[in-house]
Amino acid sequence: MLTRLTASLTLPVIGSPMFIVSGPELVIAQCQAGILGAFPALNARPADVLREWLQQITQTLADYDAQHPEQPSAPFAVNQIVHPTNDRLEHDVALCAEFKVPLVITSLHAPNQVVEKVHAYGGLVFHDVTTLRHAKKAIDAGVDGLILVCHGAGGHAGRLNPFAFVAEVRRFYDGPLVLAGAISKGEQIVAAQVLGVDLVYMGTRFIATQEANAQADYKQMVLDAAAGDIVYTNLFTGVHGNYLRQSIEQAGLDPDALPEGDKTSMRYGSGGSSKAKAWRDIWGAGQGVGAIASMHSVAEEVATLRQDYQKTLDHLRRL
Repeated sequence: MLTRLTASLTLPVIGSPMFIVSGPELVIAQCQAGILGAFPALNARPADVLREWLQQITQTLADYDAQHPEQPSAPFAVNQIVHPTNDRLEHDVALCAEFKVPLVITSLHAPNQVVEKVHAYGGLVFHDVTTLRHAKKAIDAGVDGLILVCHGAGGHAGRLNPFAFVAEVRRFYDGPLVLAGAISKGEQIVAAQVLGVDLVYMGTRFIATQEANAQADYKQMVLDAAAGDIVYTNLFTGVHGNYLRQSIEQAGLDPDALPEGDKTSMRYGSGGSSKAKAWRDIWGAGQGVGAIASMHSVAEEVATLRQDYQKTLDHLRRL
């Protein structure tokens, strides 16, 4: 099953679907570079734009594959927020079915109905989890893989250390695992594989790329930041996540004295919310920002990652 996603990968990496930042240009560049590109369906606004994005991605990648049969592009994924307030979910999943999106990544609620609809056309579903309870609920829902979002991941993130989380999940689950949390370098991909996962999530590493749909100030802030500049708070969406300290300060807030967020006021979908607006000014990033110091294309970033990944494997063989 997993080989359906990994056969054309040049690295065992999924480009994390990032709010605002991930769009067709970034996804296409990631897939052409040999990693699995992903974007949140809700980035395509209004809802009709999602069809345009899926058409652009599928056609561009098909054309690329025809020209590069020796190394075709990697598959792509669409992230679906399964929270009850997402009034676009049915519409967006139907489009994924129409375009036969290879992988659907679900978040923020048990994805039972999404799993059924995606499996009906032959797609796979991986689910973001931050706790063992969420992992078990996702398995019960019939997902094909789990994404363990650990401490230090950009955007919505959990509190668990990856050593603990992977070990405990492997006690009851032997299916595909993806690891997320401050993974920014080639050697860290190898380390994740040693822990027993199949793929890694990398988001922050691609915020400052040329193809990312991020403001210039956002990209520069990532280049200037270090791990200590990441603030973990649930103020902005009601769910705990990691954000750049400097962007919180620019919004007139004290990063060291943020109030608690209200989970009951979360809202996703076509209506949006004041919290969604806050995300445009308060920018997510993971603790791996310290490994990013210059802006490149996605192809250059992936080439560097691949080189460092291979160097690490060679070093381990020598040991």
